[in-house]
Amino acid sequence: MKMTRAIQLGKLIIGGGYPVTVQSMTNTDTRDVAATAEQIKQLGLLGCEIVRVSVYDQACAKAVRPLVDGTRIPLVADIHFDYKLALLAIENGINKLRINPGNLRNEQEVRAVADCAKAHQIPIRIGVNSGSVPKDILARDGGVTAQGLVDSAMSHVRLLEKAGFDQIVLSMKASDVRLMVDTYRLAARTFDYPLHLGVTEAGLPGQGTLKSAIGIGALLLDGIGDTIRVSLTGSPLHEPEAAINILKAIGLRGGVELISCPTCGRTEVDIEGIAQRVVEATKHITAPVKVAIMGCVVNGPGEAKGADIAFCGGKTGSALYKKGQFVKRITEDPVPELLRMIEEHIRENNEDEQTHA
Repeated sequence: MKMTRAIQLGKLIIGGGYPVTVQSMTNTDTRDVAATAEQIKQLGLLGCEIVRVSVYDQACAKAVRPLVDGTRIPLVADIHFDYKLALLAIENGINKLRINPGNLRNEQEVRAVADCAKAHQIPIRIGVNSGSVPKDILARDGGVTAQGLVDSAMSHVRLLEKAGFDQIVLSMKASDVRLMVDTYRLAARTFDYPLHLGVTEAGLPGQGTLKSAIGIGALLLDGIGDTIRVSLTGSPLHEPEAAINILKAIGLRGGVELISCPTCGRTEVDIEGIAQRVVEATKHITAPVKVAIMGCVVNGPGEAKGADIAFCGGKTGSALYKKGQFVKRITEDPVPELLRMIEEHIRENNEDEQTHA
């Protein structure tokens, strides 16, 4: 992981080698405190660690106070054009701002926001995307480029630094996956500020999830990125699980990692059904556990060797493995025994950690 400076956000730390955090954004009317607070709660239950809310008028800014008071999750105010809304959100207890300094009218407004944020010890995320690159940079480059996005971010960084503010997080999102990846790779060589990753306007769950996984995953595998959001059209409740699954897939987050075969003509048991039941029953688990659910004896035993817990199904009987070692054969429903073995594995690991602590 590329080492960036550490930025405090409530009780969280972004950057500095700390774990990558998961973000999302409410799509309720922020002025409706009850609805917005409920969506924040639901996002938190799904694993979201930072939530952004739109602050587009004074009523939204005033709603910040009860929203902040009603949750332990750090909240970010999304501000555009009106610096007074940023000041009001800060005064009402917001934990972080997301602004584009370029759409504030002048340096005096930027300084006013920076001074207020500094006084209240909250960070600012500079959010640049492919739709907000200044016209002079677009003309210079003949369109949106990675260099143009980074240069746009740099100009905004300089505005805040000139105002004496350096508690900055950066995002330079694009809806084009290759452009997004190229931009963040260049940004990682240019800045030491923490980077917030995302494919902006990725689309609906499905295609948008895939685009996000490719872009965010590629960068995280490069060691780039400190916090992420999977931006999907529709309910934001789809976003945290997608983000967490990306982190789990590359070993940056615990939980049950499922290995299951795609099935073929040799399959003699309901692998899909067994796998779905195990996944549903283990969503609460945060400890790292690798579980293999295989449908035949061709690849099953081999996959079992690399898994903590494994099931190899057969019509006349199935085999259970633990740490690559055969445990027993069963003919009944394997799911209850698989779940028992998973919990046992977690307990044993916890006991080992306590013994060596």
